[in-house]
Amino acid sequence: MNASAQYIGNSGLWNKEPKGQEEEHDRVRKETTAAMTIGQPDFEDQYLSLRKLENRIYSDEELAKLPEIRKDHPYYKEWKLREKSSERFFSYLQKKKREVKVLEVGCGNGWLSNMLARTGNCEVEGIDINRTELEQATRVFGLKPDCSFHYADIHSAFLATRKFDVIVFAASLQYFSSVNDILNAALLLLNADGEIHIMDTHLYKTDELEAARQRSANHFASLGFPGMSSKYFHHSMKDLKKFQPTFLFNPFSFKNKFFRKESPFYWICIKNDQFFQQCP
Repeated sequence: MNASAQYIGNSGLWNKEPKGQEEEHDRVRKETTAAMTIGQPDFEDQYLSLRKLENRIYSDEELAKLPEIRKDHPYYKEWKLREKSSERFFSYLQKKKREVKVLEVGCGNGWLSNMLARTGNCEVEGIDINRTELEQATRVFGLKPDCSFHYADIHSAFLATRKFDVIVFAASLQYFSSVNDILNAALLLLNADGEIHIMDTHLYKTDELEAARQRSANHFASLGFPGMSSKYFHHSMKDLKKFQPTFLFNPFSFKNKFFRKESPFYWICIKNDQFFQQCP
């Protein structure tokens, strides 16, 4: 994939990246070897075909209402979980009482980026390499000064000159082969007191990884997409240890496990200043 960033507007045109940023782009690539697996040329076609087969492609009308969705939809329960997690996240950001610059990595159809922009204190940029869903995001949510979508990966040149207060991975971390590499890349884009947030993502115990990989391989094979198992990754809590994560929601705490049961996913925050304080 060409790593340049392209802005998606209502016209549907793809604009070239600004000139003069090639050297900065190369610098960022040299500083981190993070690989965005979904940047492989054949990924988008396979990914979209699989999502259609799984009934995960939404109409414009459905997308405009997400995370609310009709009760008879096959993923109603899943969206109720995402609604809860997004509400917690919105509340967290609003408490900052200042403008927050947010980057959503792997924003897909843009529903979360749009919701974040509606909180009133967030300026949001969503990036992905899925053109079809990005075009739908722009079509449904329009062009807004506080919310934009870019055909880009985390190495794209236009990001090298920007800093963010918050970078969020919402149900997207599984498309990166290395947690270490992608989080190191994200840390380079944070302000000094910036934060990375990981939401709606399965994180396994080390001894659970192989069984999880096999389940995914069986699932993809049963749908006729065995190759997708090489583009979908399973990460463990151990992978995050060096980044000094803070758990803002722990589904296995006594209170949540036995009383609330509202989500099976951790909500993890990695603070830039805290991480670099513990680095040698």
